[in-house]
Amino acid sequence: MNAIAPFDAEKFKAATRDQWDKSAKGWNDQSTRIRTWLRESTDAMLEMAEIRPGARVLDVAAGAGDQTLDIAKRVGSSGSVLATDLSPAILELAKDNARHAGYDNVETQVADGEDLRVPEASFDAAVCRLGLMFFPDPARGLREMFRALKAGGRACTMVFSTPEKNPCIAILVSTALKHAGLPPRDPYQPGGLLSLGKPGLIDELFRQAGFSRVATTKVAAPFRLPTVKDYLEFIRTSASPIIQILGRLDDAGRDAAWVEIEQKLSMFNTPSAWEGPNELLLTIGYRQSER
Repeated sequence: MNAIAPFDAEKFKAATRDQWDKSAKGWNDQSTRIRTWLRESTDAMLEMAEIRPGARVLDVAAGAGDQTLDIAKRVGSSGSVLATDLSPAILELAKDNARHAGYDNVETQVADGEDLRVPEASFDAAVCRLGLMFFPDPARGLREMFRALKAGGRACTMVFSTPEKNPCIAILVSTALKHAGLPPRDPYQPGGLLSLGKPGLIDELFRQAGFSRVATTKVAAPFRLPTVKDYLEFIRTSASPIIQILGRLDDAGRDAAWVEIEQKLSMFNTPSAWEGPNELLLTIGYRQSER
């Protein structure tokens, strides 16, 4: 019986960076759909983080910067936002998007979320939208956010909750693994889409990082699209772990997997559209003011 290879965080990060570099344009091209999907939850995240005019905000794992533009608008010309990401290619798109939108209060910096290389106590708030769950060591990422905050600063993260509340992700992963001849995975293993969904886990990680007044809110975020094929197009053009799993198959094998995935996800068809259930966790924590 073959021993299971130990998890190699640096190798995982390198593969993740490469995948996002390759998928950057595809993800950016889906910005309108992503914005519509995450509109309410993003607004809630920024409210929880108390993003206000004049604030200096750290946007960790910013991707193509959809939420970065929202932050830039909220902080205004007297504030600023630093968008960081592991992928240089997707961060370049974030920079272009900010420039085209007319925001000159946006800076970008290629950075590992677990080693941000930013000055200590230099930000009023930090956010991370659907990025922390990809960190091999999310506790380290949270410690970095805590370090970057001024006394009284806030951090708010958004991640997926449990497999039961995110059935589309569960179907995608389980079906892809089956076709690739791989055993089922622990949905909460490091670096996975659902890795921080275990009840109580992210709250404990926030507290371990030093945050106080930690609280998590569950938010329903159904993904509404005209058809299931539109959802699969979104998955195919993003840096989804599904693409990595199916990458070991030949064309015929991949096609068979996508056919079964489409059949299973069709259960979420409605009379007017396709609606995939999702539940997100918004977690807030504070760097306590010094007395």
